[in-house]
Amino acid sequence: MLENTSLPKKIVIVGGGTAGWMAANLLATRWKNSEIQVVESQDVGIIGVGEGSTPHLKLFFDAIGLQDQQWMAQCNATYKTGIRFEHWSKVAGFESYFHPFAAQTDDVFTLPLFYKNIQARMQGLAVNAHPDHYFLESYLAKHKLGPVPDECFPFGVAYGYHFDSALLGQFLATHAQGLKVKRIIGHVENVLQHENGNIKAVCLTDGCQLDADFFIDCSGFQSLLLQGALQAKFVSYQDNLVNNAAVVMPSNITSPLPVETKSTALTSGWAWQIPLKERFGNGYVYSKEYIDSDQAETELRQHLNLLDSDVEARHLSIKVGRVEQHWYKNCLAVGLSQGFIEPLEATAIALAFNTISQFIQCVEQGKGTSQFQKAFNDDINQRFDGIRDYIVCHYKMNQRLDNDYWLDRAGEQQLSDNLNRILYLWHNSKDFVQDMFQHNVWGAYQPKSWACMLAGYGVFPSINKAHQMNTAAYQHEMTGLDDFIRRCGLNFKIHEQQLK
Repeated sequence: MLENTSLPKKIVIVGGGTAGWMAANLLATRWKNSEIQVVESQDVGIIGVGEGSTPHLKLFFDAIGLQDQQWMAQCNATYKTGIRFEHWSKVAGFESYFHPFAAQTDDVFTLPLFYKNIQARMQGLAVNAHPDHYFLESYLAKHKLGPVPDECFPFGVAYGYHFDSALLGQFLATHAQGLKVKRIIGHVENVLQHENGNIKAVCLTDGCQLDADFFIDCSGFQSLLLQGALQAKFVSYQDNLVNNAAVVMPSNITSPLPVETKSTALTSGWAWQIPLKERFGNGYVYSKEYIDSDQAETELRQHLNLLDSDVEARHLSIKVGRVEQHWYKNCLAVGLSQGFIEPLEATAIALAFNTISQFIQCVEQGKGTSQFQKAFNDDINQRFDGIRDYIVCHYKMNQRLDNDYWLDRAGEQQLSDNLNRILYLWHNSKDFVQDMFQHNVWGAYQPKSWACMLAGYGVFPSINKAHQMNTAAYQHEMTGLDDFIRRCGLNFKIHEQQLK
């Protein structure tokens, strides 16, 4: 535990991969006088579940001073404006919807009309409240336009990336070593502790002993330090997130290049499709309680039209949940060692970045005592639990109901108090967004994201034909919005052109 305001003189990071090298780069950028070592084993494979991000990855590269042009080409990376969800709903007109990232055009020009029409639709009026019609990022995805605008465009547009996780890890390792981070190839076989329980050193199979003031656990699901040596408690999400396995395989890329991740509901889970420059990354996240691994692989191959292909599939086991204490004694867990939520909203890198950044801020402010560690852990836990609620809501509100898997998900009763309040407000509030702010219940996602999901699945009452509305005024507003978004779109180039 850090009991004073001084920065740790020596830090050992156990495990490489994206999480480990993100931590190394952020720490080396901020704490130039600290000695940082990363020990990674060639015997342990990199998991790399999911190859997409939220805009937090852009914040990470901004923090270490790198531009898109300096890393994207080396990591087979493409841009991402959001996620399209297909076949999660069978409501006519709502078979697909897009969850967009933010743009400065939202708050002033598009969100007010979206929220207005949601409330009108909840009252039974025949207005178009499908989220795909309201956001610039949705327009970019539909027309396969990259999210970087011309210099004269006055509005900011947030974006994420798709990338090869193995290549990203290699790039970050090289960059960190340029910041004087020492890379050690070795396998941890033992952890030494002081009498007070703090970690003293990690011992490698070759006899090397690495002592440090502070340790960062990026050892993946093994969690060698935090859950292993320090016995930190793990809080499972298995009760209401039942998926526990995945099968992954590549497929050939298509042109024009998409700028969205695609999430397609299958019989016992969902499949992702992530466009990289040279291939699609695909995977099927499913529950072994409903199908076995062979059935899952066959279903994914059918979904990708690869049933007769010899492309190799890789099978993974996943454990959903989080630790109770991410920062405990003189150890911080980052990445899979601190927790995992299935990558339906591609939140893994965001959680890792937030954990490292918040830790750095706490230490620099002298907040390394037990009191501040508890506040830190509570905040990170709220982030995890908020994302869990949002993922659970996807399943709870699915409109498929065509087999036991989807019926069981829709019938889920073990919801958090926060999620129950959000769903109550959606069905009963006269102003959903205002009431979310008033009751402070949105959690890890802004009201826009909740509204996009619930409206995107068509969770509305039947249209009341007895209600009258000013059709001319409504059409005028929608025509004006369509024209505004179209004119904004003129400031963006085709995705492939932005990658050159």
